[in-house]
Amino acid sequence: MTGDITPPHEERIDPREGAVDAARVDGLLETLQATADGDADATAADPGSQRPPSEGEPVDRLGQLEAELASLRSENESLRGQYMRIAADFDNFRKRQSRDKEDQRLHITCTTLTEILPVVDNFDRARQQLNPQSEEAQTLHRSYQNLYKQLVDVFKQLGVSPMRVEGEPFDPSLHEAVLREPSQDHPEDVVIEELQRGYHLDGRVLRHALVKVSMGPGPDGGSSPAEASASPSEGQSD
Repeated sequence: MTGDITPPHEERIDPREGAVDAARVDGLLETLQATADGDADATAADPGSQRPPSEGEPVDRLGQLEAELASLRSENESLRGQYMRIAADFDNFRKRQSRDKEDQRLHITCTTLTEILPVVDNFDRARQQLNPQSEEAQTLHRSYQNLYKQLVDVFKQLGVSPMRVEGEPFDPSLHEAVLREPSQDHPEDVVIEELQRGYHLDGRVLRHALVKVSMGPGPDGGSSPAEASASPSEGQSD
């Protein structure tokens, strides 16, 4: 028999299919080449980005983090110390301002009251010396006595209190000795008379008291200084 006989187990290959497969392979190769060129450019731009991690890299990273943590802790302690110092300075400044303000207020009060005290002294002297007899004089006396009482009440409200000095030991921080004389009734350095009243203001001395101070018993238990000085001369003349 003649004719075109195909072997039983042989496949027929279409030349067009081979051409298509070759074109696909060429396209794939071009894609791989472009990818490889891109990776090479990236590696050239940043060599460390494509460096394979070594075994010591986690340890180095941990040490770096610990160093950063220690640095942050040190900086935090430093800032905390600065804050504490600033807070302490501000608290001291606030207390100093409050103390200075109180001292200034007290100074103004003392200055003002010191100028008024002579008026109180005059009222007090008038109260002790005057003894009105007529009804009209007694009415006038009661009027300025009420005024004096109002003035004293204002002083009390401001924290002013009079000193009580008679019979007290002489204290130069409270008293100013104007006179000194012998006394049979009081030992030495004891206040025997108040010449001008002293005043306190909230525990501070507003005005010192002018006082007479005892020198103690005179020579021979009662003679005056003139008699004591004359006695030796009289003994010599005899």
